[in-house]
Amino acid sequence: MSKRLQVVVGDVDFERYRSQAQAQGVNISEWVRQALRVAERERSSGDVEAKLAAIRKAVSHETGGREVDIDTMLAETEAGRLAEIEAGLAGADDA
Repeated sequence: MSKRLQVVVGDVDFERYRSQAQAQGVNISEWVRQALRVAERERSSGDVEAKLAAIRKAVSHETGGREVDIDTMLAETEAGRLAEIEAGLAGADDA
């Protein structure tokens, strides 16, 4: 179900928005919907400091020189996937 949203803007702003919409080949309603989606995606969710702390912890993690070999990792992933298929687990339909 669609809802109507009414937003009051000044004449100068409206003309700028209309101009942008026209340049993109969409009507102003579609331009506003797209702008709202972009604004929603760009808005940070959650605690920024907690995210930064998690990133710092991950970066400082020591592997002790035991880097994972990509071929080994892919083989292990495939073996697990085959085991799921053989067991008839969810996701087996994707094969």
